[in-house]
Amino acid sequence: MDQIMSLPFGVALAALFAIVMIRVNVTYWLGRGAIAGFAHTRFGASLQRPRAAQAQALIQRWGPYAVVLSFLTIGLQTAVNLAAGAARMPLHRYLPAAVGGSIIWALLYATIGLAALEAWLAVAAASPAGAGLSVLAVIAVIVWVVVARRRRSAAKSADTVV
Repeated sequence: MDQIMSLPFGVALAALFAIVMIRVNVTYWLGRGAIAGFAHTRFGASLQRPRAAQAQALIQRWGPYAVVLSFLTIGLQTAVNLAAGAARMPLHRYLPAAVGGSIIWALLYATIGLAALEAWLAVAAASPAGAGLSVLAVIAVIVWVVVARRRRSAAKSADTVV
């Protein structure tokens, strides 16, 4: 990570873009290969069922949006790109979404992401307890937001039922 942070911004951005493009395309092709291998098993007929066709149509229609938005998440990117490959999303729909998402990811990571990582690593080096508390604080905020949204949603659904 230090090597990328020491590069000029444009070079770091290009390197991050290249890294993420390679990673997401490998993931896509692993999904595509896994489904191709699955098609040759005794369970392969399940890929031809109406539900599977509906799922593939849904992913082919809305999948590019999911691919782009997955780059704004942590941990979901790989699953979405693997699913896009497994659902055999056409390349003419997948590649523009992967390029757009990779540009967004590289920009975020090269600006905010690396600075935040560097700051957190400095805090962790100076005070491991402080770093742990900062992680707990972030988790607490996430939990608070999720609980508040669920309560609001439950209250809305209770109001519409009455």
